[in-house]
Amino acid sequence: MIKVNSKLCAICKGRKLLCGRPVCPILERFRAVQEVTPLINREDIFGSSPPSIFVGEYGYPKVRLGPLVPPIEGETSYLDSPNSWENVTIRDVLRYRSLLVMGQVKVDVDVRKSGRLIESIQELALSSKPVDSEILLKGKPIIKVLPSEFAPPVGPRGALRKFEVVDNPKVPRKVDYVVSDELKAKDAIITLYEAGFDEYYIIRLLSAGLLGIRRKLVPTRWSITAVQDTIGSYLRKIILEYEPIEKYELYFYEFLGNKYVVLLIPRRYSFELLEVWLKGSLFGSDEPSVIHDYEDFRGIRGYAEETSGAYYAARLSVLEYLRRRKKQASAIVFREVTPAYYAPVGVWQIRVGVRKALEKMPKTFEALTEALNEVRKILQHPLDKYLERSWLIKQLRQRSIEAFLGV
Repeated sequence: MIKVNSKLCAICKGRKLLCGRPVCPILERFRAVQEVTPLINREDIFGSSPPSIFVGEYGYPKVRLGPLVPPIEGETSYLDSPNSWENVTIRDVLRYRSLLVMGQVKVDVDVRKSGRLIESIQELALSSKPVDSEILLKGKPIIKVLPSEFAPPVGPRGALRKFEVVDNPKVPRKVDYVVSDELKAKDAIITLYEAGFDEYYIIRLLSAGLLGIRRKLVPTRWSITAVQDTIGSYLRKIILEYEPIEKYELYFYEFLGNKYVVLLIPRRYSFELLEVWLKGSLFGSDEPSVIHDYEDFRGIRGYAEETSGAYYAARLSVLEYLRRRKKQASAIVFREVTPAYYAPVGVWQIRVGVRKALEKMPKTFEALTEALNEVRKILQHPLDKYLERSWLIKQLRQRSIEAFLGV
């Protein structure tokens, strides 16, 4: 949600940018919605779903469930394909989501209590290709764009009267086998991941209650974290068998107003995310503070309470990279959110941002001090503030002291 100072906004009217952001987030969302309003201003929507569904979390175990259908036909997978959104703008994402109309209904998460409607939504979720679908609403959709830091924002919505999958869903044989088998959700996720299926396809299957032994609908936000955490934990065990890298390596990439600095350290695997929302950014304050979560080689204890979904997204990109190299390392990801990130579009951009950083040629260093001096040049927030919070840096410094003392 946007933080709005009613007096300031009334004076500004989106022209003076008194909030300090490069564009007015309120007007940007209005423009995105305004562009598609003529296409969706009706009760019946027919088009090719990417495919896409949404499961809310409010009121669990009674949740909002619905298919997302655009008023256009043909190749629409780009509307809900976060892992391929490498060259998009925030406005592109807002427009994509504004085109996806959600017909929502309140249901119990226990799919055993489901009727024909949920079965149809599950058919949609199973498809690996866009599916011609039709939704009939009880009224014209309410046109809102409510971005989330976790999932790609959900756009227009309305109470669902009827939903029908018109086309035949394209279900890969491997998926049909896994869904039909009585595998634990964890095993099903890993099986599909190793078979090369897109992470967000697996998330959709989990959300739709198609994976696991005791099958239930899983809120989209929870599914994203569950899948990324499951895959990350699996990869962590694999890379622990590899040799550490030999030098300090530094990677950098800026994406959608987020700066990502990845520091790989030549030692046994551990991971930490250090995150700052700068002054003028969406969740920033006059005195920005560093939030963080971390794990050693045994994995994180509990849930990443401070950085939440961002932690699992960043960690997964690092672990995938280390696996490809067949190396292990300790890793620190610095995430600095600038005012240019005027609307949160989901943790997918963290996955992409860290992944793109690791695709760049790194700068290498013999000593930690040299690497940190380079980090200092990139980040706007004082590096010392990051280091004060860093668990991993404290571990490294403690080891240095012990080595010096011969402990």
